[in-house]
Amino acid sequence: MTVQATHRAAAGSRPPEDFDLKACRSLMRGGSKTFFAASLLLPPRIRLAATALYAFCRVADDLIDDGTDKAAAIRELQQRLDAVYLAHPQQLESDLALAMVVHQHRIPRALLDALLEGFAWDAQQRRYETVEELHGYAARVASTVGSMMTLIMGVRSAAAIARACDLGVAMQLTNIARDVGEDARAGRLYLPRQWLRDEGLDPDGWMRTPEFNESISRVVSRLLAEADRLYKRAEAGLALLPRDCQAAIRAAGLVYAEIGRELERQGLNSVDSRAVVSSRRKLFLLGKALAGPTRPRRVPGPDGTWEPALPATQFLVDASAPTDPTAPVDMGEESGDDGRVVWLIDLFERREAERLRRNDALIHARDAAGSSSQSPSPSGTPLRSA
Repeated sequence: MTVQATHRAAAGSRPPEDFDLKACRSLMRGGSKTFFAASLLLPPRIRLAATALYAFCRVADDLIDDGTDKAAAIRELQQRLDAVYLAHPQQLESDLALAMVVHQHRIPRALLDALLEGFAWDAQQRRYETVEELHGYAARVASTVGSMMTLIMGVRSAAAIARACDLGVAMQLTNIARDVGEDARAGRLYLPRQWLRDEGLDPDGWMRTPEFNESISRVVSRLLAEADRLYKRAEAGLALLPRDCQAAIRAAGLVYAEIGRELERQGLNSVDSRAVVSSRRKLFLLGKALAGPTRPRRVPGPDGTWEPALPATQFLVDASAPTDPTAPVDMGEESGDDGRVVWLIDLFERREAERLRRNDALIHARDAAGSSSQSPSPSGTPLRSA
């Protein structure tokens, strides 16, 4: 059974606020050990929403990768987002959880639309001629998550969002550098094609018969250098986050950057092998992330202020941090503040109705069995929730 089918079976038919956080957490643990480890450093108020967000991203990714009709999978995900933003999510653990997150934390629809666009680019096997075009891809599949995480932490400043986007792009570039051979054998090439031409390589010809050589080594090194530049920019923004969230984000950055160092230790050969950071090294980096508060730092631009966002991520900053702080957040069509209040009241009423229905079912089962001593009292049947 696929992740999607298991997820659907687990959800059954329940009200939107009643989702199984354990199911969402198991997706994170199984999908990304780095993100799962870093999430443990988040305060509980952030960790729950972060887990729910990751669950939807993971299920969406799997739905596209596992399906034969990728365009149909994208359309299904767009329809599911429509339902989420209209406060009528499908009965899936990931969608139920996402619905609570986007409405509680006012996540603009544009961020999730951009994420799906990135998935669509993957399905189309889009080509990236320059590193700037690759930034655009990374902005969609990674910086969108960084933007949403920043909003979940309660931070909406343009500078903080821009630095979160830098971190997302850096991490995605690291992923690409690590998986060159694996991607090529799957018929995918994410390295900037112009960089391969600069090394005298034909991108399509190399992808058909991928082999490691000095030219590929230099391209991978160049990509890691770009990632490192963005890691430094991202680190400067840590001080803009809540103090109790800084260690987790620092940890994620440190562990991902270490993939690049491990790749360098193995001679930059990501064609024949895949760089892996050992558990012992990860524990060391997690400890380093916990060591002391972040000192406020700035990476000055031409006018002595914060570096501007990358051109490829500016649209995410604009969507997340409007210049007018009093302006309403664009949550998509038919999803204004009044509608959200009504929805939350409706959730409360449905939750109470569901509790009563379950209690009645327990009482009926107890009476039918003639053994009330083995049934929990009505007050002992709380709903699972975030």
